[in-house]
Amino acid sequence: MVAVTIHSSFFLGQRGSSTPSAMLATLLSRRAKLQEELGNIERQVYDMETSYLQDPGQCGNVLKGFEGFLSSSNKNTALSKRSRKFQPEDRLFSLSSVASPVAEEVATCHC
Repeated sequence: MVAVTIHSSFFLGQRGSSTPSAMLATLLSRRAKLQEELGNIERQVYDMETSYLQDPGQCGNVLKGFEGFLSSSNKNTALSKRSRKFQPEDRLFSLSSVASPVAEEVATCHC
């Protein structure tokens, strides 16, 4: 077995934080920033996904298929102009993250 010693500055990206409490404070601060950034990205994905799934101008999407594209006619335009309804399970991109609020909601829902 080989013992490897890595200096704390390797993980923290700074020098001089050699006390355990200073290292812990730096790591906790960095973790909070990363969690906030992840939350912001997940909100952006959620908002874009909602816009995509509700877009009344499209005759389908990658999740549901494009069957309506070829069969769209003037009589269907009134129906296609209203926003689409979808289930939480349709949120493929939001569900790809285990930290997403949608993933947590679907996991706890026993529908």
